[in-house]
Amino acid sequence: MDSDLTRRALVGAILAGGVGASVFSPVRGYLERFAPLSGSAWDATDQPDSRTIGSPYGAAEVRYDEYGVPNVTGESEEAVYFAVGYAQARDRAFQMDLQRRLMAGELAAVVGSAAVDSDEFRTKMDFTGAAQVTWDSLADSRAGELTEAYTAGVNEIMADDPSALEFSLLEYEPDPWTPVETILMQKQIAWTLTGSFRALRTALVADRLGEEVAEELYPSRLDHESPIIRDKGTDQASQQRTASGRGSSRHTVDPGLVDWLSEFESPSGIGSNSWVVAGEHTASGAPIVANDPHLSLMAPPVWYEMNLSTPETSVRGVTFPGVPFVVIGENDTGAWGFTNTGADVIDFYRYDTRDGEYRYEDEWRAFETEQRTIEVDGGENRNITVRKTVHGPVIEREGERVGVAWTGHTAESTPQAVYEYSRSEGLDDVVEATEDFDVPTQNLVYADRDGNTLYYVTGRIPIRTTDGEVVPGGRILDGSAGEGEWDGFTPFGTSSWEGFVPFEEKPHVTNPDYIGTANQRIVNDPEHYIAEPYSDPYRGIRIYDRLDRRVRSDDPIDPQFIKDLQRDTLDLRAEALVPLLVEVARAAEDTDEIGRYVDALDDWDHRMEGDSLAALVFTRWFDEYRERVFGPTFEEHDLGASYYPNDWVLQYLDPDSRWFEGRSRAGVMLDALNAAIEAIENAEYDTYGGYNTTGAMDHPLGLDFLGYPALPTDGSRATVNNYAVENPTGSSWRMVCPMDGPSSAVIPGGNSGSYFSAHYDQLELWADTEYKSMSREIRGESTLTFEPEDDQ
Repeated sequence: MDSDLTRRALVGAILAGGVGASVFSPVRGYLERFAPLSGSAWDATDQPDSRTIGSPYGAAEVRYDEYGVPNVTGESEEAVYFAVGYAQARDRAFQMDLQRRLMAGELAAVVGSAAVDSDEFRTKMDFTGAAQVTWDSLADSRAGELTEAYTAGVNEIMADDPSALEFSLLEYEPDPWTPVETILMQKQIAWTLTGSFRALRTALVADRLGEEVAEELYPSRLDHESPIIRDKGTDQASQQRTASGRGSSRHTVDPGLVDWLSEFESPSGIGSNSWVVAGEHTASGAPIVANDPHLSLMAPPVWYEMNLSTPETSVRGVTFPGVPFVVIGENDTGAWGFTNTGADVIDFYRYDTRDGEYRYEDEWRAFETEQRTIEVDGGENRNITVRKTVHGPVIEREGERVGVAWTGHTAESTPQAVYEYSRSEGLDDVVEATEDFDVPTQNLVYADRDGNTLYYVTGRIPIRTTDGEVVPGGRILDGSAGEGEWDGFTPFGTSSWEGFVPFEEKPHVTNPDYIGTANQRIVNDPEHYIAEPYSDPYRGIRIYDRLDRRVRSDDPIDPQFIKDLQRDTLDLRAEALVPLLVEVARAAEDTDEIGRYVDALDDWDHRMEGDSLAALVFTRWFDEYRERVFGPTFEEHDLGASYYPNDWVLQYLDPDSRWFEGRSRAGVMLDALNAAIEAIENAEYDTYGGYNTTGAMDHPLGLDFLGYPALPTDGSRATVNNYAVENPTGSSWRMVCPMDGPSSAVIPGGNSGSYFSAHYDQLELWADTEYKSMSREIRGESTLTFEPEDDQ
């Protein structure tokens, strides 16, 4: 049988086997609308191995290496970025188109009514308007010029050769790409990392359960001593304790609106690890940078790896499809990576309103309004009114409304900053570029081949004021009374940023010996209010524990140790709770039927590894325990699981806590254990690796054959080796960059977005926490040749 017939038979058999669940929720539920795998669909699988393309920007070449990574060279930066646009669209066209439609609120036009709510939210938030004002401010910059070249390269595919299989399945052709949509992708990244409705949920819990309960469940400070910056003797910006984000009065929002909005915020599990170690503590005497950002895991991956060489510089790393510049990576001088800070850069407002107006301080103002239509394929179009105030968009639904201010809603310079990182020639260049990194707020780690190391908080952080007095965030503000104003902020315009934390006052350390970031609290006593909702500190505590012990030992740090730390599977939740759980189980009566499970827990080293029964018991028990602790009370007050507090709060509940009133903590723990064991005995697996698989990493269309195989892997949502199978997020790119040797990295899946590519699935390396070379040398055989159009 020839290869074409084999492919047809294989895919036909897989399609007949059923459809998997999608991680891209707006696209669910419309699969019956797919076109059959017709001739046009099969045409999409037949891309030539090599081709020559005319370029208006000059000569360039793309060589794909053995992992499908494009190695791009060219006679100018414009020529290189034209080729980058072409390569990204060739490999990820459908992913790019889907993401731009998602952010623009235009998804229902191709997938139907399942995406209408998503489109309504994003239309009302007007991310496209924010992207437009950003592009207007950047168009004449060097980053803008190269974005134009990149866009032209994308459109060689989008406009003339949209061959991705998914376009045929959905029976549509993509529109041409625009520079504004590249900026829209950057806005999507920023929203994913900073868009949170936590303040609305906290306010609702306070209203339903009381202020004291809200303070207990959502504390303004988690009690631990492993912040990112631990040494006050450096040039960090830390002076005095800031006030809590809790105000004396609290407004609330209708729960229906809060629940609806929560569908569109950052996914749970978004975080990251990074650390930088100075040469003083390494075997070679040169610094090492490590980074593994924790983002949604899907097919194809969120990252796109590339290796670029221009006459000015060479840079290797990853970017987001739709974005031309390397975001995380290294050049000939140094390496850099990011983790999320969790900074509070979004506020919510209530207003006094009347007849299409809202009160702002002493005057009534008309809402800025615009009528828009959401196109719905196969259904009735929906007309939407977009409303805005001086603070930003107003989100309305079923008679309820809330105003939003978000730092991403204004013109910003982040694309130029990211471009400047790739060209940086040392520490001073990186610091200068970081000052222009407006959105999102991130923890930057950096090292260079001169031996410098750096940690710096990026992004604009508002200083909120009411009547000239500084106030914290974390609550719903009275927009009519002028509470929590952001001086120097102009939504959907150009901001001066004059009322934001000055760059030199953001937390930073120049030339630290070593520093580790894992989304934990940045500093114990910040000069300015930064945030409340930092992540659970488990990963941060573990990273510092291992770095500290290694530095105190006689063994210097080397790349192998760094990789071993990225592989670390010790779960500090289990280390704290399992001894107590075993004690409770041993003391109970009639436990013969659960004896082997208790023995497994008792003998366990608390590492979340695939061959472990105890790891499986713990992870199933922990979720059952959470539900039994909080579920009854929250259900009584019509609050769902999205309102539950984080793992750290659950772990540290006192046995005499209100949450165990009328029952005992021991009894709740034992009930949860019995339920977990019952679930395991009814499952088709008996080790953690059977539960914790890559099968959860789905394709946006939800078709099994486009997804990844179910490979067992290690790690949990609380371990350094990070994977949350419940909502597939985790290490989306692992990178280790020693400043005097070869770098290593791995991506969870193939660099190509085409199922029929040999580079669609490289998941096994990632699942086994292995690495591949991240060489900055240009490698691979010539696949794409770009010739000046005048020569053709």
